Amino acid sequence: MNDRLTREDIEAMEREIEHRKLVVRPELLGHVKEARAQGDLSENFEYYAAKKAKNENESRIRFLERTIRTARIIEDKTDEDQAGLNKTVTIRMTDDGSEDTYKIVTTARGDSLKGRISIESPLGKALIGHRVGDRVTVQVNPQISYEAEIVRIENTGLTEEDEIRAF
Repeated sequence: MNDRLTREDIEAMEREIEHRKLVVRPELLGHVKEARAQGDLSENFEYYAAKKAKNENESRIRFLERTIRTARIIEDKTDEDQAGLNKTVTIRMTDDGSEDTYKIVTTARGDSLKGRISIESPLGKALIGHRVGDRVTVQVNPQISYEAEIVRIENTGLTEEDEIRAF
């Protein structure tokens, strides 16, 4: 996998793991025991729901631990006026003049539906290191590319909304 993550990403994942192990796990185990105590497991929906939630929690813990173990730690080395990690960039499409705004984040926080693009995405790769007024070519694949102009760059940093994505 080898995600490129910041120290902040790793710390957020470690906090989530600790919370899941110390708070969520005991709570879910209690739900499983409670549902099991109701008797006949063959038709006990609460038991299966509790087991499913417990297993999902354990899977998330394993996913986060594996992501941390295989991650490469990176730092943003861009200047204040350059597109880079945790900066919000507004671009104008050169073909139709439409504008879109995206926040550039690590792969662990990427969610294009919420306007967060990964540094590994074609657009993220094209924008990194460029300044307002620069035109970039976004290479989607060997046959498809498009042009965009950087209109604005804001150093927005990480916020509560920039959560670590689900797996």
